[in-house]
Amino acid sequence: MSRLPIVFFGHGSPMVALEKSAITRQWKAMADRIGRPRAILCISAHWQTRGTAVTAMPSPRTIHDFGAFPQALFDMQYPAPGDPELALRVRELLAPMEVTLDTGWGFDHGTWTVLVHAYPEADIPVVQLGMDLAKTPQQHWEVGRSLRAMRDEGVLIMASGNIVHNLPAMDWGNPLAEPYPWAKAFNDTMCHAVESDTPEVAIDYQALGDAARYAVPSADHFLPLLYFLGARHEGEKVEFAPHFIQHKSLSMTSILIGAD
Repeated sequence: MSRLPIVFFGHGSPMVALEKSAITRQWKAMADRIGRPRAILCISAHWQTRGTAVTAMPSPRTIHDFGAFPQALFDMQYPAPGDPELALRVRELLAPMEVTLDTGWGFDHGTWTVLVHAYPEADIPVVQLGMDLAKTPQQHWEVGRSLRAMRDEGVLIMASGNIVHNLPAMDWGNPLAEPYPWAKAFNDTMCHAVESDTPEVAIDYQALGDAARYAVPSADHFLPLLYFLGARHEGEKVEFAPHFIQHKSLSMTSILIGAD
């Protein structure tokens, strides 16, 4: 079995699940490039945990973890199966770290609003990995490094977040407005770190000062990028698509690494 690529999705608003746009077409094109994996391991911005956890139920629920959106969004389901055996493999790879086999979570919107476009048939097993809030950025990266062997086992490692995610600063009425200088600077710096394979820049993102404080007011949407970079092998090709900032402070940049 050949080694699978890894993918980071800048997932944006949950409303993307209902859209047909250049963004969703590019996500589907990336999935088509990757092909059909045996299973998917997703690290989503929306599952933060005390300790490390992995979903281990056979039939995960679709979680509608958001507020005032149209009923059509709450009606959507992503009925992909889980994979308890894959959850055990995650625990094995992360040993001696303690990993909880979770049966209460499911697919949050960082996972399913992307997968409804990338793999709409919902017939590929999916598990989610919870991000332990007690870990440092370096430790989040190291977890990704421990999991990268799964790429040679038919498992797609998928991270879902946003490089820049500052909701209070967003210009909601103008999605195509010129980004704030700090948003562009931070996004460009992180993308250059990906291109140059210098993950230490992303790990030490807080060293960027005000740009980091504004672009990453809370770490939840940024941390999936560290798992993604940890799962990378040296010399792998990098592609960005889509690659822009909308509403002045929400990066939709998505990244594919390791595709032929």
